[in-house]
Amino acid sequence: MPSEATSAARQHAARVSGSERVLVGPLKGYHHETYVFPLPGESEGGGGARWKCREPRKDLLWFDRRCFHSEEELVRALAGHITRIPDVIDVGEFGLQRFIEGRTLGSRHKFTDPIPEPLIAQIIELFGQLAGVDPDKLVVERRCVSEDRPPDGDTTAFLERLICFTEEQVYLRNEQRFGELFHSLGIDRRCFGELRENVLSMTPRPFGLLHGDLHRENFIVDPAGQLWCIDWELAMVGDPLYDLATHLYLMRYRPDQEEQVKSRWREAVEDARPGSSLGWEHDLPRLLDYKRAQSVFTDVIRTALTLDTRPAFAWWPLLRGGRKIEEVLTRARTVLGLSAVPTHRRIVEALRDWTRADQRRRRLG
Repeated sequence: MPSEATSAARQHAARVSGSERVLVGPLKGYHHETYVFPLPGESEGGGGARWKCREPRKDLLWFDRRCFHSEEELVRALAGHITRIPDVIDVGEFGLQRFIEGRTLGSRHKFTDPIPEPLIAQIIELFGQLAGVDPDKLVVERRCVSEDRPPDGDTTAFLERLICFTEEQVYLRNEQRFGELFHSLGIDRRCFGELRENVLSMTPRPFGLLHGDLHRENFIVDPAGQLWCIDWELAMVGDPLYDLATHLYLMRYRPDQEEQVKSRWREAVEDARPGSSLGWEHDLPRLLDYKRAQSVFTDVIRTALTLDTRPAFAWWPLLRGGRKIEEVLTRARTVLGLSAVPTHRRIVEALRDWTRADQRRRRLG
């Protein structure tokens, strides 16, 4: 059995699997520490199902609103409504999701590659199935109180809540530690006023179930070419167009495929729930603007944290991080009302200065 120094997630996985020897992991992932294993008595060498045991990472910064209390509870409720999602079983006190054997879409097809038609068709099928889920009939515990839920169809209020979350829970909540870094990059609270001016007055659309994080690493292609959708922890109820905007922003399709996905998305969601695509041509650019702005705040913090964890000062991570921040600032310059984007050199200097100052603060207390 694991030692006392072993993480709680690994201890739980070893307890459920019966032996630490069969564990694979921890798997790469931001939100959870995850281990994969066969259940006792099942084959360890392939052929039998493997299962995932996960624990939320400690002191994790959340950059997105969460709607449901339990991902496993939600996935259970979606059985029969959404195809190609993991099975969930209970083993003692633990809910385990089946590990989907295969490769991520991102490992098979890079950003410069076209996505094969059979996989595009399955992504569009998923959007249609999501639109067809009636959120009022999902018997799943919600995190948010009813007073914090916008009325069905009020897409403007839905977007305003997303902006408020980014402002209050990402920017202001972390301002004490990261405020100087944001300021050195030309970012302050005034940017949220600019953002709101650009994205208000949305077209009403009936709300539906959203996955909230449909990108290449959350799609698994199995050996038979079937596309499975995993990682539902950011699922929410809201504007179906927001799911498309998030998907397009994260997938980074080639232009010809992006236009195809937009058109086929509209057909799929309208077939499932008429009215789900109303005003999409007008509102999609606004939602993409929000995603560009959101990425500035999340990527600056995430980049800074990767530098902070390094015991020795290294230039390569600074240069790479600086390039990433320059890219997201350039994309969001207009929507955040930035007069200019700092040069790559200036961004690297800002990251260096922040890292040194933050390490000094942590040493002192």
